[in-house]
Order: sequence, then structure tokens, then C-alpha cells
Amino acid sequence: MARNRKPVALKAYEALARRYAAMVERKAENALYERPATLSLLPPVAGKRVLDAGCGPGVYAEWLIEHGAEVVGIDASPKMIRLARRRLGHGVPLHPSDLDQPLDVLESESFDIVLCSLVLDYVEDWKGVFGEFNRLLKGFGVLVFSVGHPFSDYSLHTETSYYDTALVRDTWTGFGIEVEVPYYRRSLSSMLTPVIGAGFTLEKVIEPQPGEDLQAADPNAYERLRKLPGFLCVRARKSTACRPLKSGRLLR
Repeated sequence: MARNRKPVALKAYEALARRYAAMVERKAENALYERPATLSLLPPVAGKRVLDAGCGPGVYAEWLIEHGAEVVGIDASPKMIRLARRRLGHGVPLHPSDLDQPLDVLESESFDIVLCSLVLDYVEDWKGVFGEFNRLLKGFGVLVFSVGHPFSDYSLHTETSYYDTALVRDTWTGFGIEVEVPYYRRSLSSMLTPVIGAGFTLEKVIEPQPGEDLQAADPNAYERLRKLPGFLCVRARKSTACRPLKSGRLLR
């Protein structure tokens, strides 16, 4: 895994943090499109220990706690960690951590579920991060993640081959300020192959369809997402056929 490199979108999310936290619960594409699809992939969480990997301002962590989970949150943005602590209180462990680095602060096989919503687009080394998720999960633990849809991302950035993993930039205006947000665009196979290679079995893949609630809240987003998928949501399960080492590499 890459070391001693600042997270690629840290500057953008530090600039966005307060506005993002204020709007994310009601911003239609998040609240009425991505979040319901991602949550639908979770198994029952009551009594489970869950890692919210890239917790942001704590919206998912709050939902998990309300449904009976014990939650640990990590995020690369210090401002997001502070906002999550304000939302969740001081009883929830929150750690500043970069998913492009080994997650040494967390113990192996200490989680039942890893949830990673809309964070992996900012991570270059998916082989490393999925190896770490495998290390952290107990046997047959569940990984749920969401990312930008590769078809949608490529439709916006055709400068290189679809098959290349490319660092690209979008300008966001939907949170009340204009911020340039860098992220990694990659192919579908480049997304799913590292999951399997890290010792997971794919269980379900969702390309969310917009519903009537989104149509009522944001007709323009509804029309766009009815024709072009915005996100890809995935559930995978750790196989006990792979035994993680401390480094996140696997023994078979």
C-alpha cells in the first residue's frame, strides 16, 4: 500500500466538510438514491461490530447505532472526524485513517461487517485496501461498499482508455460552493477483481434505480439517473479459504 502520501481528495473534503454534513441527510442523490441501495445490502446489524470506513460526518454510523450495532469510524479528514464526533458523541471510537495506508490502529478479525460508502473512488490501491478489509473481518464477515458507477464516470472522462485507472477531476457545485474534487476512474473489472483477489466472494451487485421519492425531490436527477446509473453498490463475504497476514496480504 502507498505510504506517506496525502489522501487525494483531502483538501476538497476539508473545504466541503461543514456544508457536506449540513446537506448530506437531505441531498436527494445521497439520501434517496445511494443510501437506500447501500443499506439494503447490509445484513441485520444488531449486536454486530461494524467498521464505518470513511465515516464522513457520521450519517451511516448514526443509522448503524440506531439499529443496534457497535460502531468504529475512520476517516482521512480531520474536519469530518470532528463533525462525526459532534453527531455521535464521545462514546463511539473515531480514528483519523487513510484507506491508502495500512489500518494498523485496528485489530485483525475484530469486525463482523465493514461498510465503505462512496470512499473507494479516492483510493488508488484497491488491492491493499481490500486486503486490509479482509484482515479486519471475522470469518464469513460481510463487506458492503458503494462507488461511482464506471460507465457514468467514463462518460464524463474519456481522455484515456476505459480500461485505464486514471486520476480525474470533477467540479462540484451541489453543496453551495465550487470545489474541484479529484478521484480515480476505473473499469468494472478493475473494481471487482481486487475484491475477489483479496479473498471475498461476491454476493450481490446493485445498479440503483431512482424511485418516486427522488422524482418528487429532484426531477432533474431522477431523469438523469433513470438513463445513466450513478453508483454501483456491492456486497461481498469473506471466505475462510483465505487467511490474512498482518500486512493485508493473503495466505491460501
